[in-house]
Amino acid sequence: MKITVIGAGNVGATTAQRIVDKQLANEVVLVDVLDGIPQGKALDMYEATPVEKSDVKVVGSNGYEATSGSDIVVITAGVPRKPGMSRDDLLKTNYNIVKSVTEQVVSQSPNCIIIVVSNPLDAMCHVALRASGLPDRQVIGMAGILDSARFRTFIALDLGVSVRNVDAVVLGGHGDTMVPIPRLSTVAGVPITELIPAERIDVLAARTRNGGTEIVGHLKSGGAYYAPAAAVFEMIRAIVQDEKKILPCAALLHGEYGIDGIYVGVPVVLGANGVERIVEFKLSQAELAALHESAEAVRLLRDKVTL
Repeated sequence: MKITVIGAGNVGATTAQRIVDKQLANEVVLVDVLDGIPQGKALDMYEATPVEKSDVKVVGSNGYEATSGSDIVVITAGVPRKPGMSRDDLLKTNYNIVKSVTEQVVSQSPNCIIIVVSNPLDAMCHVALRASGLPDRQVIGMAGILDSARFRTFIALDLGVSVRNVDAVVLGGHGDTMVPIPRLSTVAGVPITELIPAERIDVLAARTRNGGTEIVGHLKSGGAYYAPAAAVFEMIRAIVQDEKKILPCAALLHGEYGIDGIYVGVPVVLGANGVERIVEFKLSQAELAALHESAEAVRLLRDKVTL
């Protein structure tokens, strides 16, 4: 198994480190346009492998030849958000970056699975799909795992319970229109609607929608990377180990939930072939309307990015 991470910034480097530490690949390649950065970080990770007892080769490169034959490629490249900047503000700049990266990646690894992390994520999935020419099951966006993890964290904090007891469902685009589903979010199997007042749930849902913005506000430059990297890692593990695990990911819908031709966060079965199945469950009219509103926001962005 060979895994390439494009972008040696905080998200990319942290993702690569998790893969190496857990020995999910025989080789990890870290690529970045900045001379010396991927080489230095890769060597540093490689020198940690004896301590971690992880027998993984780590390579840093400014070009794409070293990525040849990759099974999975993670695209984190792009301009990070700054305070006051929305994910949508990144559209034009990151469109050009993701398009170029994808074309170069696929020229070296024509049958890879691509995991998109660059923002605005759902729109960048469309860019990667079009630029790659790959089947849509092999182009997946990381969003729902991160959004759900944030909702789970805030629920656990509010109730003073272990995060291990909390499951949460968050659907839709990765942004202000994401759709937390309290009715299907549980603590030890009990819906949070029975444990937390409705007005408090609204506060937690709003904090989830603004989870990335909150972190950007603290950091002042750049955004979250520990949690996004953990989310990417969970996707990679499901693919590498063919877990057939149900995870919320950005996937291209073909009529599921009444949505067609749009990347949006939904539960999928993730395995060795990428998205092996989209899981549909019954939503209330209000929940479905909110999901459609989120999909429409993604559609507006998608229509702005044409190859």
